[in-house]
Amino acid sequence: MIHSTSSPSCSPRHRWKVLAAGVAANAAFSVAFSGIPMTAVLMRTGYQLDNATLGLVLGLMGLGIAVSELPWGLLTDRWGDRPVLLTGLGSTAIALVAMALWAAPSAQHVPGLGWLGAGLLLVGLLGGSVNGASGRAVMTWFDAGERGLAMSIRQTAVPLGGGIGALVLPFVALHFGFAALYGLLALLCALSAAMSWAWVHEPPVAPDAPRTRAGVAEAAAMPKKSGPLRDARVWRIVLGIGILCAPQFAVLSFGTVFLHDFGHAGLATITATMVFVQVGAMAMRVWSGRWTDRRRNRPAYLRACSALSVLLFAGLAVLVMAAGTHAADSAALRIALVGLLAASGVCVSAWHGVAYTELATLAGAARAGTALGMANTSVFLVCFITPFSIPHLLALQGWPLVWLAASACALVAMPLLVPRAAAADQKLAKTALSRST
Repeated sequence: MIHSTSSPSCSPRHRWKVLAAGVAANAAFSVAFSGIPMTAVLMRTGYQLDNATLGLVLGLMGLGIAVSELPWGLLTDRWGDRPVLLTGLGSTAIALVAMALWAAPSAQHVPGLGWLGAGLLLVGLLGGSVNGASGRAVMTWFDAGERGLAMSIRQTAVPLGGGIGALVLPFVALHFGFAALYGLLALLCALSAAMSWAWVHEPPVAPDAPRTRAGVAEAAAMPKKSGPLRDARVWRIVLGIGILCAPQFAVLSFGTVFLHDFGHAGLATITATMVFVQVGAMAMRVWSGRWTDRRRNRPAYLRACSALSVLLFAGLAVLVMAAGTHAADSAALRIALVGLLAASGVCVSAWHGVAYTELATLAGAARAGTALGMANTSVFLVCFITPFSIPHLLALQGWPLVWLAASACALVAMPLLVPRAAAADQKLAKTALSRST
């Protein structure tokens, strides 16, 4: 892209401020949707819920995001990133303030399930704005050679927010209550809205200059009449992304319950494990974005992450079956459970930036908002289904069935994210490159 340098906001360096604002927006909302499940044990007690009801309310925020993602993505492509981010973050902050006032339990009063469910659903509906809008900003401000890194950095916002949530929210809920928790989340959304107001703008493009070789090639490759909604290749990746998120959400939504109920771990161990998952996912997303930008091997990386996730979750299921009812009898067994759950969580969270870059590149920068909205609809529909389904799987065959189902989801997602044709094309390209050199 050709950027004017007449003002600081038009400087090529400004793209990093746009990226920082996008990371802040995603992180602020991620503290809510990834962090609130970290308080699942406290929420179960405070709101007097059973496991099935807990799974339902934890899934409602994901359902709200799933329902709203595509409309927000379409609005982003029509209105631009800035109006959508400001509207979404501001209204999410207001919804969280309302939850602090009317949907927080206290010693004298436990709100009805309807207040809690409606509040979390509303937060999801409004907060779904940040994903597509910040992703489109990355696609419009960064050239093709940097998009994998930039999108992966943006995607680190999800585990960053989740890590902050896992570290802070259980402490806040335990010592100050859920009203303070919702108020803190509202403040984070308001602060990120201020960053978006200050830094997020459409990139200036010289009227008669080409957008860059990559942009011209991308525009030529895009379908002329059909958009992402009519592109079977886009839908395939969208489905693969959604299905591969099921094991990730299993760890994020019920990992704390698994460690508490089955592993008999304390709050400090549970918190440390979930923070490690989020920090590990952040590091892997940044590394993978840079690595795949340099090697141009996104399909191979996605296939490797899927395959390793299959093995790790299957191994966790086998370990749980071997432990039986004696998980608390051996410190070594508890350490193995914690370690394998943490490794599984990191692996199944490491691929997002690469997959989203592949999807947005396929759709084109001008329609990235719609494509990312489609992907996030798929992701958060799974975010609703996963915690809703886990209690039923537990009732059938316990934790082994939960982790075997997670392994099966990773196996199903692999050919959708990386069909054989893509893998074959990549091998041919590498062979041709080696011969030419």
